[in-house]
Amino acid sequence: MKIVKAQISAVEFPLKEPFIISYATYPNMPAVIIKLETDTGIVGYGEAVPDEHVTGEQVTGTYEILKNVLIPQIINQSPFDIEHIHHLMDATIARNPAAKAAIDIACYDLMGKAANQPVYNLIGGRAHDHLQYPKVLSIEAPEIMAEKAKKAMDQGFSSLKLKVGGTDSATDIARIYAVREAVGPEMPIRIDVNQGWKTVGHAVQTINQLADAQLTWIEQPIRMGDIRGLADIRKKTTTPIMADESVQTMEDVLEIIRLEAADYINIKLMKSGGIFPAIQMAKAAEAAGIIVQIGSMVESSVGSAAGYHAVMSRRNIQSAELTGPLLFAEEIGNLEYQLPYVNLSDQPGLGVEVDEKQLQKLSTATCIVEGNERTNG
Repeated sequence: MKIVKAQISAVEFPLKEPFIISYATYPNMPAVIIKLETDTGIVGYGEAVPDEHVTGEQVTGTYEILKNVLIPQIINQSPFDIEHIHHLMDATIARNPAAKAAIDIACYDLMGKAANQPVYNLIGGRAHDHLQYPKVLSIEAPEIMAEKAKKAMDQGFSSLKLKVGGTDSATDIARIYAVREAVGPEMPIRIDVNQGWKTVGHAVQTINQLADAQLTWIEQPIRMGDIRGLADIRKKTTTPIMADESVQTMEDVLEIIRLEAADYINIKLMKSGGIFPAIQMAKAAEAAGIIVQIGSMVESSVGSAAGYHAVMSRRNIQSAELTGPLLFAEEIGNLEYQLPYVNLSDQPGLGVEVDEKQLQKLSTATCIVEGNERTNG
């Protein structure tokens, strides 16, 4: 079985309401969807959601790199040769993990469909009975976040994730304690600073003021890349620390292990380059006793399902935050959520049916790559 054709589509997913984090506000979510076809007639889908603030990628660049650089390299390759495909991609262009993730995900969709197995059975089997997801709250005024948190608890969510890291830490502290008061002492709350507290001293001071908030963990309090700083924070505070933007490669994972810089790491397929490298990183973390979460860049059903397959396959991946489909006003897939669980399909491949009419409707640009030919749609 060989890959013989690819369709690349730049899309805009409309959000129900703006998604607000410390470094950006998103009124909609841009992405790139690819469809790989094989000489046996099997079709597989992949997704790239680049984030210029984290990986340095933008949708326009990712679209062009897939069209002109990466897809031509994997035409006539077998999707089962996934390690070889990753070596080809890495030898062709450095970084660009979201673009590589799109190809990786589509290859796993093809492999699963060819083998008549869900993707998780190709990478470890079923390690969990259920997959849960938290309610994620964007940065807003303390009273609004408290009101939304209480509503989420009443709806049946079993955990909350609060986006903080706004203009000042005093307001962040007020947000967190307002939510804690609204939902009571038993509701698990995790917070994501998205690098917003900048310095080690600022982060330590703020975290120590949150000691009574009973937080499950604090995610990426300082700028990405400062793994030594994360280690320093972890030594000077008692709340567990999760590394997110600082975890993009296997080298990052090994450095976190060496410096004992985090209790948890957040692996995202869009940062790591897809399912294949994400599983390798999770195995390294497991050997060091570090618990893993699979996070999201706010993907559609395609990318979210790929992440959930990775979660399902590994015992030490104990958390997932893949709620993009719930945030979109319009979507292309049918990943099923039923509070507080996601119902990951056991159908072959990703188990996601893509609505081609919706894909066409939401696309802003489309092209076909076939052999050495590229056709704009």
